Amino acid sequence: MRTFEASVVTPDGPVYNAEVEMVIAKAKSGEIGILYGHVPLVAPLDIGVVRFKNGDQEKVVAVSGGILETRSNQVTILAQAAETPEQIDIRRAEEAKQRAEKRLHQSHQDDVDFKRAELALKRAMNRIDVYRHFSR
Repeated sequence: MRTFEASVVTPDGPVYNAEVEMVIAKAKSGEIGILYGHVPLVAPLDIGVVRFKNGDQEKVVAVSGGILETRSNQVTILAQAAETPEQIDIRRAEEAKQRAEKRLHQSHQDDVDFKRAELALKRAMNRIDVYRHFSR
């Protein structure tokens, strides 16, 4: 298979950059796969795992939303936050999950922003899943 450049960039700087054969990401409209020669595309991403395949090797990055853009055999992901399994602080992710769950269970309080708590829980669970399933 032919390769192309793929990168993940956050406001804090680059997280991943490599030549790959395929990128698989969770867009708002569903999972998408990008191969060499893909038509230009801009797609909003959901919180999830982005997988980069090259032969039988696979690298993953946990992203907290963002935008995926393909053009000229290049994929760029502009993410609000992104981490490789090695960069994830599992204790911090588990603490964030506990805080979000606590907020969600405080239904009697008007000041709890449930949407924010749900998104925080989803981000924490994504980071925990990536760490547990892909760290080596």
